[in-house]
Amino acid sequence: MDSAEYERKIAARFATFDQDGNGYIDREDFSAAAKSVLAEFGTTARSDKGQAVFNGAEAFWQGMAGIADVDGDQRVTREEFITGAAKRLRDNPRRFAEIARPFLHAVIAVAADGEGGAGTTPSAAARVLRVLGTAPELAEGVAAALDADGDGRISEDEILAAFAGYCGVAAPDA
Repeated sequence: MDSAEYERKIAARFATFDQDGNGYIDREDFSAAAKSVLAEFGTTARSDKGQAVFNGAEAFWQGMAGIADVDGDQRVTREEFITGAAKRLRDNPRRFAEIARPFLHAVIAVAADGEGGAGTTPSAAARVLRVLGTAPELAEGVAAALDADGDGRISEDEILAAFAGYCGVAAPDA
């Protein structure tokens, strides 16, 4: 991968987290993501599942801030993301996925509500992807690809593996 391709991928990862597009990642971006998911599935914030999503979003933010917020201002700039988070994503994408696990677990529970079985369906996953900023024309295909074993359900492990892969951008010289 050349430097331009790497920069494009890192910029896309940053934009995924910067939900409000203000140029930095902060607690509000994670809160906005939680609110969007809950609204999409008609889940109230005060319900147990709603609280789990907000708690997971907070844990995710704390993990992100812990690895990337170098100056301690409770905001992760693009530069901090590139030099802190992106390096750690490359070095250990599974570890970063583990930081996201509480949020992803709670989102799966909301998305799977009433479907029965473990995990969630590709159609529910596509809804989550859309509200989190994935282009509608890509969301269905991405969600279908998450069902790695083809059983019609997307497990938490499949989502974590995909998240680690998405975040694990190889450096240009790697």
